[in-house]
Amino acid sequence: MHQNRDAALKRLNRLEGQVRGVSRMVEEDRYCVDILTQIAAARAALKGVEKLVIEDHASHCIEDALASGDREDQRAKFMELIQLLDRARD
Repeated sequence: MHQNRDAALKRLNRLEGQVRGVSRMVEEDRYCVDILTQIAAARAALKGVEKLVIEDHASHCIEDALASGDREDQRAKFMELIQLLDRARD
């Protein structure tokens, strides 16, 4: 990770707190809907981190492959990006 490193770490630290909060909610037998709401918020936060990492991959790893002129590396990086985007949709 390059340009989005600090933002990703900040989000991950916040996410860590959210997950601990969900764990506490389960321990305290809180209302299921409240727990599910917090799980959805944590999932959305993780998606945000995923987006930052994909952006960094595209702006650094793929740019480097394009600049290298190495067609095999370009194809490999492109296919990696397609696979990442496909997994991110799930």
